[in-house]
Amino acid sequence: MKTLSAQALAIGYRRGKTPIIVQQNINVELHAGEVVCLIGTNGCGKSTLLRTLGGLQKPLAGNVFINDKDFTKLSNAEKSLLMGLVLTEQVSVGKLTVSQMVSLGRYPHTDWVGKLTTEDEEKIAEAIALVHLQPKAAAYFDELSDGERQRVMIAKALSQDTPIILLDEPTAHLDLPNRVEMMLLLRRLATQTGKSILLSTHELDLALQTANRIWLMTHEKILCGQPEELVANGSFQAVFHNKAINFDEKGRINIAVN
Repeated sequence: MKTLSAQALAIGYRRGKTPIIVQQNINVELHAGEVVCLIGTNGCGKSTLLRTLGGLQKPLAGNVFINDKDFTKLSNAEKSLLMGLVLTEQVSVGKLTVSQMVSLGRYPHTDWVGKLTTEDEEKIAEAIALVHLQPKAAAYFDELSDGERQRVMIAKALSQDTPIILLDEPTAHLDLPNRVEMMLLLRRLATQTGKSILLSTHELDLALQTANRIWLMTHEKILCGQPEELVANGSFQAVFHNKAINFDEKGRINIAVN
């Protein structure tokens, strides 16, 4: 089932009244229960695309639809019920526990005083369990490792209970074991919850092994497809052209060492 679609989308920013287009005529879709990795060369506009799809900046042209609703015309309150965002910036929140941080995701669903109901508490506990942080529920967020903090932010987005979650570089600041664990966690969450998960990443090898589909972004266009398709048709080799890098038929990266 399609959850998000961008139609004839132009992304960029404005310098005064002058639009600076980063990329245009973007037509992409997300579907329920899938992980899509957005990858591409430096400076091609990955973060700009995510911020535009997430409603953090306005498109220069075109539309973004979520469940057939024009996302660009919704209020912030309405947007918060449809999409959760996990940005790459590290946050410091003082003396908030893991449970308290995750509970912030429930506020789009609460009344004007922010009172949590029994259902809210259940959603919070479920989100913490999904990222395997039950033993850390009472721990202070600022005392956690980088990998644990990232899982808390994902749990916060899960507790928000939106059909779509966007993540900007969720494996940044993590060591290799935690990067692998994070990607496998996101794949498992998409399967278990039926949510659409879109993430930008520089982890080519992990993206090829874990994504259901890939948006391969260049400075001119976005190529969409299953990892093995984009490897087989030469798209990866064309975008990441380098004599030292080759992609085999299973999507694994081979590095030629002289």
